Amino acid sequence: MNAPERISFLVDVQSQADDRLLAIDAVGIKGVRHPVSIRAGARVVPTVATFSMTVGLPAAVKGTHMSRFLECLQAQVHPFDQRAFKAMVFDMLDRLDARTGCVEMRFPYFVRKTAPVSRVQSQLDYDVCWRGEVTTGGRHAFTMHVTVPATSLCPCSKEISAYGAHNQRSHIAIEAEIVQDIDIEELIAIAERSASCEVYGLLKRPDEKYVTERAYENPKFVEDLVRDVAIALQRQPRVARYVVEAENFESIHNHSACARIAGQGGAR
Repeated sequence: MNAPERISFLVDVQSQADDRLLAIDAVGIKGVRHPVSIRAGARVVPTVATFSMTVGLPAAVKGTHMSRFLECLQAQVHPFDQRAFKAMVFDMLDRLDARTGCVEMRFPYFVRKTAPVSRVQSQLDYDVCWRGEVTTGGRHAFTMHVTVPATSLCPCSKEISAYGAHNQRSHIAIEAEIVQDIDIEELIAIAERSASCEVYGLLKRPDEKYVTERAYENPKFVEDLVRDVAIALQRQPRVARYVVEAENFESIHNHSACARIAGQGGAR
């Protein structure tokens, strides 16, 4: 194989001027999987995240430097907390000489849970998304999204049935703009407390009895799920805004029930 040709100068086409004069709101990369660690209090939780990284492009510039997004990502060698994630967003803007931009990091987050009676431990996964965005004027906003599996039991079914009541697995999704650090597990706990019963990765027979009876004693409509989560977020001083969604995968229908609430958190 011949040695590579020595080139003293390479034309940088993307830095040339563009005469269409149309600014681009977001340009960058998406679908990039990368190993990361999440700092959770004293623990460090390893996972694999999928990244989307974009910046705004001025009207007069032809293209962005795509390789610099990956350079920014590869430079992250320490565990992420919310401050480190914010620092990466601004590092990306510096590397790409941009004034606006956004980083979105989606990852499974595992929590070791203890069964309520047998005390056996198991891992349960939750879908999490961190989004850091800098808008015009340099304002930074950090948003966390968690999807929490739970159990809901129908109050109507319990009321009208001679015995038993239909229940189903539910997904409770919280999207919250955070103004001060808040742990992933704090949002998970808010969702789980609002359900008929939380779910576990592993249950023994005494645990099954407990969660079945716990759900029966704590019936919730899908409307109850979102309202109870919303009330908790309204009281949370570290949350500026929120969106709560719930979906019940109905056990007696071939469709889901769903509900959604958006509002202001307790931050002032």
